[in-house]
Amino acid sequence: MDMAWLEVFRTAAHLGSFTAAGERLGYTQSAISRQISTLEAEFGAQLFDRLARGVRLTEHGRALLPHAEALLDRLDGTRRDLAAVTGLSLGRLRVGAFDSANAALVPGALAAFRAAHPQVAISLTEGLSAALLGRLRDGEIDLAVIAGYPEHPYDDELFDLCPLAEDPVLVALPRDHPLAARRRLRLAELAEEDWIAASRQTESTLLAACVRSGFRPRVEYAVAGWTAKLGLVSAGLGVTLIPSLAARAARPDLALVPLHPEDTPVRLVRTATLRGRSVPPATAAFLDTLRAAAEATAAP
Repeated sequence: MDMAWLEVFRTAAHLGSFTAAGERLGYTQSAISRQISTLEAEFGAQLFDRLARGVRLTEHGRALLPHAEALLDRLDGTRRDLAAVTGLSLGRLRVGAFDSANAALVPGALAAFRAAHPQVAISLTEGLSAALLGRLRDGEIDLAVIAGYPEHPYDDELFDLCPLAEDPVLVALPRDHPLAARRRLRLAELAEEDWIAASRQTESTLLAACVRSGFRPRVEYAVAGWTAKLGLVSAGLGVTLIPSLAARAARPDLALVPLHPEDTPVRLVRTATLRGRSVPPATAAFLDTLRAAAEATAAP
């Protein structure tokens, strides 16, 4: 059944005239009459008595009218909700991001997005990049902010991966460390230092760069969070490597020193959405906000 027939029926019922209904809706009187006849055939009941002047609802027509109005009101509400999703006065944004992106980059973008679109419901999930891609694949999030290295690419057949930023690694040292005032360091200069890392298996951490530079770092403390790592560095218990994104939230009693380009591991930060799926309006708008935030927080 065509919902337009119900609109014709409702209008004719309220105005008591096929001619007046046609003028209201932009149809001829004969077109209104045909559509009402089609609707009557659909329901198998006469809906109007045709009078010399105008029309009047039959008992069947009076029974249909509240249902027609409810259906049309529901359709109007549906149209309003769909328009609201498009206009970002309704909808949801489900973002996943790795930990150091959540230090400054993603929060800054979310704050700007929420200020512009306060009625969109926002959720943020933190996790490792591979786990976030799994959540994206399973429909649990709409967008993932991930990091990786060129030698370990992600599946670009399943995901649309777009460059967002480069994330070079810095050395975090205590302020009173003899090398803290240097403008640039070689990793080999830190071979005798005590190190702080996420794991003693250095090949699975940022300290894999030390192995590539010719020495195996002595990991004195293995802690997962950046707050703990940087707290240990501040206390003079070792040095660590920190991505530039995480360095945005580093404590002020540390020295952050760039590495020589030949020693610097550079993570590639990307956004990921599901390939072949339409991107929700809120996600598309947030991607623009996120790119602007990445430009604003880009490391020098």
